[in-house]
Amino acid sequence: MLPAAASYDLVIVGASFAGLVAARTAAMRGLKVAVLDAKHGAGHRVATTGILVKEAVEEIDIPHALTRRVYGVRLYAPNLKHVDLFAPGYFFLTTDTANLLRWLADEAQRAGVHLLWKTRFEGAAREGDVFRLSNLNICARYILGADGSRSAVARHFGLGRNSRFLTGVEYEYEGLCDIDPRFLHCFLNSEIAAGYLAWVASAPTVVQAGLAVGPGRRPDVGKFLNYTDRIFQFGKARLVGRRAGRIPCGGLVQPWAGNGVMLVGDAAGMVSPATGGGIRLAFHFGRRAGQVIADHLLHMGPAPDVALAPELPSFLLKRAMRFGLDQQLPNSLISAALGTSAMRTFAQQVFFHKRGAKGVTFSEFEERLARLSTSIASGAEAAVSQGK
Repeated sequence: MLPAAASYDLVIVGASFAGLVAARTAAMRGLKVAVLDAKHGAGHRVATTGILVKEAVEEIDIPHALTRRVYGVRLYAPNLKHVDLFAPGYFFLTTDTANLLRWLADEAQRAGVHLLWKTRFEGAAREGDVFRLSNLNICARYILGADGSRSAVARHFGLGRNSRFLTGVEYEYEGLCDIDPRFLHCFLNSEIAAGYLAWVASAPTVVQAGLAVGPGRRPDVGKFLNYTDRIFQFGKARLVGRRAGRIPCGGLVQPWAGNGVMLVGDAAGMVSPATGGGIRLAFHFGRRAGQVIADHLLHMGPAPDVALAPELPSFLLKRAMRFGLDQQLPNSLISAALGTSAMRTFAQQVFFHKRGAKGVTFSEFEERLARLSTSIASGAEAAVSQGK
């Protein structure tokens, strides 16, 4: 006689940003929740840069020590001339991504979530009102797929699957001093980062340097590092980490839900086709998924996909922008265009939209950034003097 199966209200496949936020939310609302992940633990084999827009931290409060605030974008043309873009009161956050995921896992566990590491989802069969997971003595009333762009949940249940991807590679450095930490340094170059861009950014403990390319292309991070070495002096720093991954860029998959099962985050294609940004959406829809599943299972609420469907982004404009980015413009044209006011306005719109804070003028914020630059330079000089 087989032992009784462990029974859960909700099984989430994937300890991703979306999965962990959904798990904590559902557990806080009274569900018995388990998260399955094939990795050895939270933060293992990270494949994302972990750069957050301001709106992401308005969804989820995260520890200050795991982030670094970045105030604007320094956008470089292929000839390496640049423009500085910012919106008063707006910011990005770089993160200690591995430790951020560990913190989210700890928060989920504190809420009562059962985390099952080194546990791979290999399918599930419906038995009445529950699913019995293959090769695991586990039953669940509902399954949420938060298992990334190549979702096993989507494949097993015949849901929509991502078919278009950006491919990214990123290196992490210690001791890289020749970088202005006030900005995300973003590079347009159709030979090096065709279909997307390259970047260098100061994270809390390292500097991240990487690039992503559009569908059907292969990234060459070494070429990018050589191209920008005279700006950042990578050769003087110590390489401490590498990561790579695929970013969905085809928009929301269809169908993204079925009877008793739903996708969220990258698995559902909840990623901007133009910018590749998905963490804010993972936070938001992970939390909403946990809410609507709990409401459905405990309080006779509507089916979770019915409740969530009106809120999902259509990405119409972002898909149109993706089409434009996939066209490989000559570098000479990009360099000429970036110096124009029209291109600067367009770039400002792409990075910031109408974001910003009321009560702070553009000139006031520009002055504050200049003072911050002086403060950073003074601090760096002091550190060098102490080292001597």
